[in-house]
Amino acid sequence: MATDYYQIDDLLSEEHKLIRQTVRDFVNQDIKPVIDEMAQNHTDIPDLMPKLGAIGALGPYIPEEYGGAGLDQISYGLIMQELEAGDSAVRSSASVQSSLVMFPIYTFGSEEQKRKYLPKLATGEMIGCFGLTEPNHGSNPSGMETRIVDKGSHYLLNGAKMWITNSPIADIAVVWARDEEGKVRGVIAERGMKGFSTPETHNKWSLRASKTGELVFENVEIPKENLLPGVHSLRGPLSCLDSARYGIAWGVVGAAIDCYETALKYALERNQFGKPIASFQLQQKKLAEFVTEITKAQLLVWRLGTLKNEGKASGAQISMAKRNNVRMAIDIARESRQILGGMGIVGDYPMMRHAANLESVITYEGTHDVHLLITGNDITGINAFK
Repeated sequence: MATDYYQIDDLLSEEHKLIRQTVRDFVNQDIKPVIDEMAQNHTDIPDLMPKLGAIGALGPYIPEEYGGAGLDQISYGLIMQELEAGDSAVRSSASVQSSLVMFPIYTFGSEEQKRKYLPKLATGEMIGCFGLTEPNHGSNPSGMETRIVDKGSHYLLNGAKMWITNSPIADIAVVWARDEEGKVRGVIAERGMKGFSTPETHNKWSLRASKTGELVFENVEIPKENLLPGVHSLRGPLSCLDSARYGIAWGVVGAAIDCYETALKYALERNQFGKPIASFQLQQKKLAEFVTEITKAQLLVWRLGTLKNEGKASGAQISMAKRNNVRMAIDIARESRQILGGMGIVGDYPMMRHAANLESVITYEGTHDVHLLITGNDITGINAFK
């Protein structure tokens, strides 16, 4: 990708550009040649997590002493951008591992938990998933029904989670549940624990190159040392979602750029009525609007990244970026498909795949409408959720 209409590269360090190029090379060599086949056949990319670990894409902002790269938030965003230019499923896998598994263990976990899990998660040797959404509670996590009960020597976990990326292949799950006092606690469930199962979700039209499933807990005995000690409320899972939504806001820019650059190249090469279709006003209108919206989104996430580096980014600001940029990307995916005419529906080109993926992205980790209400609540001080 080279789209940079406002010379935003001038705002990046040489390290940022090197990191971006490393991930871009990986996507071009390892993802783009196979992603259509994987999506068409509904199969996940072989050895994806170890490959992501090898390029430092898993928990890149986690300190080096725990296996991360100790990078800043703009680096993390650029990594997500390049991965989603390959496919949303690839970015989702890295995002879940980084923001929804490694982040809570690093932020709320004990020293023993950090040293036990984080290094293996960083290399991709261990795969994690995140259990918050339930069959009866998506946008309203405060209605959580999953429960943990203190049995003295262990906790007993009962409940179910759904729409969980990587659950069928995960080694561990960071699960959120209410205790006897009604407080939200985080626990680490490990594959192999009796009563813990991960049924796979089939027949998806979206994110077909990644595994999605459920987490089912039937009297699962969780060792006391697997409780995250540093959190006692919904603040825990919501802070994880802020980190993941930040990565999404960057990631979808990559999907949009992939669609835009494909459409621009096609419009310059495709001849109709004796000249390239890029010479027609309606096609130029589309392309000009694409690059305008991409540029606005790039500036939005760059500023958000600087705020996040300074510890100043609010959850509401992250919600605005997630909502704006996903809508931008899905609109460009759909409209750029039209520039290619019939060719836009085949797997040789990425538009339909990106558009289908983005139908999930616009819904998960806060729906489009919920993020709008988060902004409304922030600017008016009135909660419209109830």
